[in-house]
Amino acid sequence: MTQPISLLFGVHAHQPVGNFDAVMEEAHVRCYRMFLQTAERYPDFRFAVHFSGWLLDWLMARHPDDMARLAAMTRRGQVEWFGSGDCEPVLASIPHRDRVSQIAVLSDKIERLFGQRPRGGAWLTERVWESAVVPSLADTGIDYVAVDDYHFLCAGEPAARLDGFFTTEEDGRRLDLFPISEQARYRLPFSPAEGAVAWLEHLAREGHRAAVYFDDIEKFGIWPETYHWVYEQGWLTRFIEGVLASKLIRTETYADSHARQKTRGIVYLPTTSYIEMNEWTLPAPAARAYHALVEQEKQAGRFEARKPFLRGGMWRNFFMRFPESNWMHKRMLDVSARLAALPEALRTPAMQARLHRAQANDAYWHGLFGGLYLPHLRRAIWHNLLALEAALDGVSPPLTFERRDLDSDGHEEIFLRGTDLLAVVRADGDAALAELSSRALAHNFGDTLRRHDEAYHDKLLATHGQHAQHGGIASAHDRVAFRHDIAPADAEPDSRPRGMFVDCWHPADGAPRPVRDYAETSPATFAAPLGEGRVAKSYVLDGGQLTVRYDSDGASGRLEIRLNIAMPSCDGYLGRYILEDGDIPCGFGDRLELPAARRLTLDDGVLGGSLVIAVDRPLALTARAHRAVSQSEAGFEKIMQAVELTGEWLLDGAPRSLTFTIEARARPA
Repeated sequence: MTQPISLLFGVHAHQPVGNFDAVMEEAHVRCYRMFLQTAERYPDFRFAVHFSGWLLDWLMARHPDDMARLAAMTRRGQVEWFGSGDCEPVLASIPHRDRVSQIAVLSDKIERLFGQRPRGGAWLTERVWESAVVPSLADTGIDYVAVDDYHFLCAGEPAARLDGFFTTEEDGRRLDLFPISEQARYRLPFSPAEGAVAWLEHLAREGHRAAVYFDDIEKFGIWPETYHWVYEQGWLTRFIEGVLASKLIRTETYADSHARQKTRGIVYLPTTSYIEMNEWTLPAPAARAYHALVEQEKQAGRFEARKPFLRGGMWRNFFMRFPESNWMHKRMLDVSARLAALPEALRTPAMQARLHRAQANDAYWHGLFGGLYLPHLRRAIWHNLLALEAALDGVSPPLTFERRDLDSDGHEEIFLRGTDLLAVVRADGDAALAELSSRALAHNFGDTLRRHDEAYHDKLLATHGQHAQHGGIASAHDRVAFRHDIAPADAEPDSRPRGMFVDCWHPADGAPRPVRDYAETSPATFAAPLGEGRVAKSYVLDGGQLTVRYDSDGASGRLEIRLNIAMPSCDGYLGRYILEDGDIPCGFGDRLELPAARRLTLDDGVLGGSLVIAVDRPLALTARAHRAVSQSEAGFEKIMQAVELTGEWLLDGAPRSLTFTIEARARPA
């Protein structure tokens, strides 16, 4: 007699720290509320949930009625809670001590709000697996996590055995692992509900013990076309009713299945994530080659068999691909170490909360969703990191001058600290500012992103949109759409970093030449040859003012000095230029040309402050928006990353000097 298959159904709900209220409100109205209201009608449909802690805080404040509905479903035994890091970090990317504190904070929160402490399960952010996370999970009372079946295939486990949990260990601690079915991820909710139920019944007839599903709840209403499909056309209702009516399917919590079944045996998984992530992590040339190989295997009908051997990159490759992410990550680790070194009596819950928010995963990487390309997500990381750093400075003042290779790129960084500003100069051939942060505004004006080569930019030449197949709707992984008018030239990668005080020499008789051979002659002072002459630039931070002085001797032509400045309003209406006479010519998204400027204020209503840039002699200035092309679930888009301010300094061979002063100013309270 055919035994029923256990459907282990789990949904993961998360919004990035710093996401816009309007986006979160739409997610709740079109997804979280609708899913809970639908599932509430079927008490016998048992499932697991994971809500990230930051999202839970927002929902409790904005929609307590729906959270009360979820609490009632928990009390009647319909819902099993999964824990994780409170602010959804990739656990492998943060220290053990921070993994433990993140997990404990969320477990405490769930128990306080819903009366159920996660009884063993935890969601593994982006299913990023490294064995180092095992002790951290075990030490916080976690007995099992769910990762992709792809992880097990890469370890050599046959697909036929992936219908139960396995056991692994690290440093004497054990953890059980459930393999999430990739087929289920792509069927639910994109294939017709009746077909999904029939597929589960087919698995039961083949003798499978369980079908494991755990994926983003946002697929049920937020992804393109899914609200109409899942709710207006009734997919979720038909699926639940079909599951409950079937004699070959039973719903079960992970906890009950874990208690009832025995482990399939020991397993040691390689460092990996889900298969799409492994492609996203690769540099563009490698990603193109990898994608071509995958397509070749699909055409030959060998893909499923070859999948375990088509290994891509690992999640940490994002730190290699994106220097901006690497810098943010290494700054976060450094601040974490400072907090850990502080005597316990001086640490506060607010400090710990700031650190947790600075570890939120979304802004450190990029795949199907905007991630690193979204300035407001990076800004949230920097805001929390800098606010924590300011608190630490208040009880344990740092050095005013320091040099280290913090990001392990082979070049030292020079840290200049004043009463308000932190300026970080990278001692490489560009000798540019890698960071300019204001303590008062908790903002990094150097937080921009260069144009990177992305393999998916090849799709810019593809036909707009794709049609769904097999009577369902297209997954966001398979769609090609355009939110903005984008030309191939918009995606051309930058050849240099998008820092501040990046220089290019235009000789009187010849092509432009980037100045990339600055050598340090004294602390925070650099010199480079310029044809028959030379140019030097020095950085001095005094209190709340940064001074950057250029000296030229014997050089002729034009020195282009470029500053990429991250302003929160980007091309929004609250970001504006203010001239020396008080005139407001335009906003940050517009082009501004000033033939002879001595002072320019970048005023930002979102920031609640401004950056004031002055020069000691009239200078031709041009300001324009710097935008980068990225993909999201809604399509390709151009996103403003910074104000690109360019100064043109004319040189005639005689000794010349030019001095910039920069101040950050908060608006009066």
